Amino acid sequence: MYLAIIEPGSYLDFANPVPFNGADGIVERGLLNDEGRISGRAQSAVRPLSATDFHRIVMAGLDESDALLPGIGDPTPDGFEDEQVPFIYEQERERVSQLTSRVLRDRVFRRVVLRAYDQRCAVTGLKLINGGGRAEVAAAHIRPVEANGPDILTNGIALSGTAHWMFDRGLISLADDLEILVSRQVNDQEGVRTMINRTGRALAPQRISERPHPRFLQWHRENCFKQ
Repeated sequence: MYLAIIEPGSYLDFANPVPFNGADGIVERGLLNDEGRISGRAQSAVRPLSATDFHRIVMAGLDESDALLPGIGDPTPDGFEDEQVPFIYEQERERVSQLTSRVLRDRVFRRVVLRAYDQRCAVTGLKLINGGGRAEVAAAHIRPVEANGPDILTNGIALSGTAHWMFDRGLISLADDLEILVSRQVNDQEGVRTMINRTGRALAPQRISERPHPRFLQWHRENCFKQ
């Protein structure tokens, strides 16, 4: 009965799963009746979502521990709880600015990709954590943002510094079955192959739905990889 069309480049994975009923109760509070119980509207597969609920769900899904985004439910300095302010247009503009921020999208993309790859480089197989507890691996776009590549998990792969540099410059690429391809233009073929994990294929997330999509891999081979 309804068709949702997502504008290219606008899709963004949540960094955190948002449960229907979490520690703070029902996140979609518009479903509660005057008695605080879930109404029959919860059974509707498609239903209107208030601006307040939308904001709460998005902020929970994109929340980061370094407070990049404002917290939900934190008391204001004068002790009052945050409430929906009446100036909805200003909030809408602020929300759009947050969701389209490149800094935010990069940070969320990194978290989603590194979680899927267990913070391990897909090419070398190494999982290196520095003294601060940060993984020494980057979330690389297979089809770059500059070439209209989306910030979605299937367009991402976890790569360590050198592997990331070679991938971006087309010195290595991936076949649809994730076999690691090495360009003939690489001046140290033997050295590069010693970096590759012994399977000869890129490590992949356990869930098939999270693995690199063949269309993005094809784009990289045709537009970046130096044969």
